[in-house]
Amino acid sequence: MKVNVQVRDESTGGFHVDSLDMYNARGRQTYVATAALELACEPSVIKRECGRLLLMLEQKQDAAQRQAEQEKPSVTVSGDDEAAALELLKSPNLAERIVNDLASCGVVGESTNLLTGYLAATSRKLDKPLAVLIQSSSAAGKSSLMDAVLGLMPEEERIQYSAMTGQSLYYLGETSLQHKILAISEEEGVRQAAYALKLLQSDGELKIASTGKNEQSGELVTREYSVKGPVMLMLTTTAIDVDEELLNRCLVLTVNESREQTQAIHALQRHNQTLEGLLATSEKGYLTALHQNAQRLLRPLKVVNPFAHQLTFLSDKTRMRRDHMKYLTLIQSITLLHQYQRPVKRVQHRGAWLEYIEVEKSDIELANRLAHEVLGRTLDEMPPQTRTLLVLIQTMVKRRAGEQNCKPCEVRFTRRDIRDELHWSDSQLKNHCLRLVEMEYLLLHGGSRGHLLQYELLWDGVVDGGNYLCGLLNVVGDERKSGLEEGKSASSLAQVRVKSDPENTALSQATQGLDGPQVCPEPNAVIREKKKAVTAVADVEVKHG
Repeated sequence: MKVNVQVRDESTGGFHVDSLDMYNARGRQTYVATAALELACEPSVIKRECGRLLLMLEQKQDAAQRQAEQEKPSVTVSGDDEAAALELLKSPNLAERIVNDLASCGVVGESTNLLTGYLAATSRKLDKPLAVLIQSSSAAGKSSLMDAVLGLMPEEERIQYSAMTGQSLYYLGETSLQHKILAISEEEGVRQAAYALKLLQSDGELKIASTGKNEQSGELVTREYSVKGPVMLMLTTTAIDVDEELLNRCLVLTVNESREQTQAIHALQRHNQTLEGLLATSEKGYLTALHQNAQRLLRPLKVVNPFAHQLTFLSDKTRMRRDHMKYLTLIQSITLLHQYQRPVKRVQHRGAWLEYIEVEKSDIELANRLAHEVLGRTLDEMPPQTRTLLVLIQTMVKRRAGEQNCKPCEVRFTRRDIRDELHWSDSQLKNHCLRLVEMEYLLLHGGSRGHLLQYELLWDGVVDGGNYLCGLLNVVGDERKSGLEEGKSASSLAQVRVKSDPENTALSQATQGLDGPQVCPEPNAVIREKKKAVTAVADVEVKHG
C-alpha cells in the first residue's frame, strides 16, 4: 500500500511529505523519525497517526473492492436496436427463428442441440439454471456448437476459460459468477475443479476457509471466501467415461457424427469461400448483436407453471429426481424466453409484490419435443457414440447374415471388419467395443495366443428414430385448466406409457388419460446370452400414431 503522506503542524506551519509503503515497518519507522524531527514533536504522536491512517486506508480499500464486485457492467441498448430486439422476442415463431439464425451464423444441422443450448444459456436468469455437457469425438464440432450458442449471449454475462485449477473457483469474487454463464472449453481442463463445480451447480454457493498471514501482526489467521451463484455451466468433452456425479447434473448434447453431416459441413466450408459466404459473414455480425440485445432485454421474472400438478415423469431410477428438475427447468426457460409474449402478473405476499409469468401449453409441447431426444439420450445406459456403433454393427451383421444365408448369431466379425465397414479409427473402436463387451452386448471369441479375436452380437433390439426412452407426458386432465379445445385430444406429442404392477404409484401415473400415440425406442428388445437364447421382452407397450 504505497501512498504519499503529508503531516502538518497547523500552529507552526511546519510539514513533512514523503512516499511511504504503509505495510513496510522499516519505512514507517523512518518516516516517523524524520517527521518528528521536522515538526519538533514526540515520535509517538506521529506513530499513532500513522496507525490511524493505515486502518482508514484498509477500510476504504475493502469498501471499494466490495463495490466493484457488486457493480455489474451496464450496457445500454439504443432505440433502434431495442426495437429490433423486441420484434425478435415477440415473434410468434421465436424458436424457429433462433435455429435459423444460428444456422446463418455458420452451424449446419444440430437444430435440437442448438435450441437446447440456447434455452439452457437463457436459464442463467433463473434461480436454478441448467448445465450443459457437449460430448463428441475429436474434431466433430462440439466447440463450434458451444461457440455458436455463446456468441449470441451478451459478453458481460459469460465467462470463458480453457482450464481451471482446483481452488480457483473459490477466489473469483463473491458475485462475479451470479446469473452468468461459465463456459469451459474441455472437461479435462476442469477435472481438478470438478468438486467445486458440482457444489456450485447443486448448492448455488461455494464457501472455503483458507489460512493466510495477517499483514499487521504477521500471525496466521483463517479467512472465509465465498462465491455465490446461481451460474449456468457449459462444458465440452471428448471422453467417454465422464464423472457420473458431474454427468447427472448436466443435459448431455451429442454432435451428429454421420457422413451426411460431414458432407454438409464440407459444403458450408466451400460456400464460405465465395462472395455469398463473405456476405453471410457480415450478416453473422448483425444477428449476433441482435440476439445479444434481446438477451439483455430479458428480465429475471419468476415463472409459474399452472400445469405442474398434471405433468408426470418416470421414477424407476434415483437419478430421475435430478432429471425431472431439468425437465421442469427447461419448461421455465422456454417461458422466460417468451416473456414479452406473456402477460406479467402480480401478487402480493407478506407486504411485497411479486411479478411472474405463467407457462402455456405450447411451452410444454416444445419442452417435450426437446426432452424426448435430449433427456432420453441422457438416460440411456451407454454413451451416444457407443449406442451409434452398436446400431451400425447390428446393420452390418444383418447384412452379412443375409449374404451368408445364416442367422445373425452365427456371424463372427473382427475389429478390422468393423473398421473397414464403418471407417472409424482403431482407437475409437477399441474403447467402444470394450464397453459393449463389458455391458454384454458383444461376446468375445478366441483372442488367446495364436488365435484371432472375434466378436458375436448378442443384441437384437430395434431403435425407433434414435430417440431413447423418456417418460414424459403432456398436460392431461381438466380441459378447462389445460386450455384444450373441446373435442381435441388431450395430447398432441409423442408420449410414453409403461405397463407394470398397478401398485407402483409412479408408473400408474403414466397411464392416466393417454389417448394419443406412444413412443418408446427398442421395443421387444432381445438379449441372447452365449449359446442359450433367452428372450427378454421389454415390458413397454408401443403404439405409433
